[in-house]
Amino acid sequence: MSGTPAQLPRLLALVPYLLARPGVRLAEVAADFGISEDRLRKDLNLLWVCGLPGHGPGDLIDVEFEGETVTLTEPAGVTRPLRLTVEEALALIVALRALSETPGLEERDAVDRALAKVEQAAGAAAGAADRVEIAVEGEARVLPVAQAALEQGRALHLSYYVPGRDETTERDVDPMRLLLVEGRSYLEAWCRRVESVRLFRLDRVHEIALLDEPSAPPADVRPRDLAQGLFRPGPDDLLVTLALRPGAAWVADYHPCESVTETADGGLTVRLRARDTSWVRRLVLRLGDQGHVLEPAGLAQAVRDDAALALAAYTD
Repeated sequence: MSGTPAQLPRLLALVPYLLARPGVRLAEVAADFGISEDRLRKDLNLLWVCGLPGHGPGDLIDVEFEGETVTLTEPAGVTRPLRLTVEEALALIVALRALSETPGLEERDAVDRALAKVEQAAGAAAGAADRVEIAVEGEARVLPVAQAALEQGRALHLSYYVPGRDETTERDVDPMRLLLVEGRSYLEAWCRRVESVRLFRLDRVHEIALLDEPSAPPADVRPRDLAQGLFRPGPDDLLVTLALRPGAAWVADYHPCESVTETADGGLTVRLRARDTSWVRRLVLRLGDQGHVLEPAGLAQAVRDDAALALAAYTD
């Protein structure tokens, strides 16, 4: 999956939606879910390989979307009522309680209603969840200050670690909202240093302080659309071309790509942009023989050097 927080609930909602509307046009589905047709096709490709354990005939969701319409013929049990074990119910209760306490949560009422229903269904067994304590590492000191800034409408000063440059920066920001994305807490704010909206991961904030001045982001600034994930490549970012064998085709779904071309062996050639190539180098090393860099040549050589150093470490 792409890792975006909206994708899983969207996929779960797509199944009953499509089951009730055989032959619906792709454009209509995309409009109803507020996504592009390209994003919808990627979701459908992912649904097509989801289903029940066994992955045999009748176990997987069956969906046809050739042309401009889509029809779902086999929901693979998604329409059946969900039955939780005691352990699963307790895990869900703990997760919902943690989510309910997340600052900046826009649909807290929906979470609280779901929590009440699960607690009622679990009965006395739900009491065990009271003994579970949740602590978000690196955020316990930062989160309350960020929340106070939003509530009081005050600006903040941050000492923020930037891993791509391996340096800690000082900056004043105008808070806009708190987010929980892919299990991490972020402060979205107008950064006065770069004069742009930035997302600050809270576990990378070394120091935080309320300023004695109001938070005043520019009037025309809007929150970032995270439907396509956190990373938003720019035209000045390095263009990277990767050759992926079938076992690494998932990369095209996990990372925003400018183009994806299927190859004769069932693999893919993808082009994507990277502001900092360190994550690309780590990705290609992790892929092993399932992927390699085609362009630029300097990055391909850097990956080969990284691999040589890693092998040398084993020898040593």
